[in-house]
Amino acid sequence: MATASVDVTKEYEALVSKLKDCSALAGISGLLGWDEMVQLPKNAAQARAAQKAALAGVIHERSVDPEIGRLLDTLETSDLSSLDEFALANIRETRRDYKKSTAVTEDLVRREAALESKGYLQWVTAREQNDFQQFAPVLNEWIEIRKERAAMVDASKPAYDVLADDYSAGLTAARITEIFDEVKKGLIPFLAEIREKGTEPDNSWLQGEFDIDAQAELCKEIAVAIGFDLDKGRLDVSVHPFTGGAHPTDVRMTTRFKKDDVTEGLTGAIHETGHALYEQGRNLKYDGLPVNSAAGMAIHESQSLLWERMVALSQPFAAYLLPKLHTSFPGAFPESKTPEDLYRALNVVKKESFIRVESDEVTYPMHIILRFEIEKALVEGELQVEDIPSVWNSKMQQYLGVTPASDAQGCLQDVHWSAGLFGYFPTYTLGAMSAVQIFETAKQQIPDLDSQIQNGNFKPLREWLNENIHSLGSLYPTADDLLTKVTGKPLDPQIFLNYLKEKYTAIYKL
Repeated sequence: MATASVDVTKEYEALVSKLKDCSALAGISGLLGWDEMVQLPKNAAQARAAQKAALAGVIHERSVDPEIGRLLDTLETSDLSSLDEFALANIRETRRDYKKSTAVTEDLVRREAALESKGYLQWVTAREQNDFQQFAPVLNEWIEIRKERAAMVDASKPAYDVLADDYSAGLTAARITEIFDEVKKGLIPFLAEIREKGTEPDNSWLQGEFDIDAQAELCKEIAVAIGFDLDKGRLDVSVHPFTGGAHPTDVRMTTRFKKDDVTEGLTGAIHETGHALYEQGRNLKYDGLPVNSAAGMAIHESQSLLWERMVALSQPFAAYLLPKLHTSFPGAFPESKTPEDLYRALNVVKKESFIRVESDEVTYPMHIILRFEIEKALVEGELQVEDIPSVWNSKMQQYLGVTPASDAQGCLQDVHWSAGLFGYFPTYTLGAMSAVQIFETAKQQIPDLDSQIQNGNFKPLREWLNENIHSLGSLYPTADDLLTKVTGKPLDPQIFLNYLKEKYTAIYKL
């Protein structure tokens, strides 16, 4: 019996239509989430939760539509030579998402949603009372429910690999371990050398009181200079800085300010601008399609950290920033201070690094490695939840030379595990390492990049990133594939270590 020929273009366009509807609904969800964090009236929280839950149900129902499965089956068994590489990647990414969405039961999704609310409340209580054991039962529940999810999605793979794949496609515990072991080997002795032999820069002159409105105005000025398009987004204040919104033409960015710390608001705003440029730079030719989404959390984080660390914490940027600080805060800083003084002051390595979100770029990776090793052991059944505080404190001493005085200062400091986000933490440091590798390639390909940054001309770098990262979306299957395309090799920890050693050897006069 002859097989009827398939109109590939027609079938693909039918798939695209369904995917765009799902994307539009997700955009509404993103807008509701932004509104909740920025301007929702206090007494509207319950109504908003019901709205979000109802919308999530609609989105889930659309995403598991059997017609999507039928279209995928048809396309995957047809001659697709008429489709371009973005269309082929779109089919690949849709299959990946569809497989995950249809594998889990509605009962599991509902239990996860309920546990998320319960987990957050238990975490807040445990943290306030400085008692990890109050959080332990809900964390045990999360471990079991996440292992259940992983088995539904792909029982043939280790549970941690299935969970990590949600945040960066193809990421495995083995690959993370390979990278992190090399980082530990190089970073632990170097950190000890900085602390024992280094000459610490003076950052006391950056302390003082700084008008919040003036901080906000300076941050807005720099975000726009870097490339944030106010016709396609907005900048607001929230308790926790984030970047969200509804669409590449509607990107909502937030930051926060402290009256006694001008650097936190500034670096936070530049960090979020990096995320926002990625979102605003997505390729509208593939609008609303999975291939146009970011290439995972590690690459997204690489874009924020590239601007925050490789640019904003660099010597050229210090020369650009110092006059702006004098203009925004007249008399607040000594006129005798040089751009070199500012550069050194912005790059102090903490003597005691207890809190991840307050750590510097040298100590930060060790905070992430510690969390990865603990959560991997939990998911694999090699560590019991009640033993987390002692293992945490032991690793903090081994890796960072400090022992937390309390659970709140130690294993209860982050919210992630209260929402069952196992596999998320590694993407922070994988992103930081990717940022270094991408920026080094950009410096090779953009003439006089340092002088461009010093002069406040960020356009060459922004356009290079847009062409090589942002507009490609999820064209390549994994972050390593994208890095290979852009930099010539997959993620190489040695590039990151060399960068840190060269930079901080000079700053600390080792």
